Amino acid sequence: MAREERNMIGYMVALVSEFALRFNIQPRQAYAYLKRYKGMKHLELHYSVLHTQSFPDTVDVLVQVCHNNGGGLQ
Repeated sequence: MAREERNMIGYMVALVSEFALRFNIQPRQAYAYLKRYKGMKHLELHYSVLHTQSFPDTVDVLVQVCHNNGGGLQ
């Protein structure tokens, strides 16, 4: 596995954990929610920009992306 892929995976794991903390849910639930409402796809597509932002800012972006795709967490 390339270094960039390892970095992306580590970043995604950390971000899912931060998302879970924000909404007081389990990381597994956070991952399922982000996957269902296209947050994980957004992370994958825009990793090059998102990883330069703070975690709180990126979680805010994910909340908005998921909301735009039918998610209910605010």
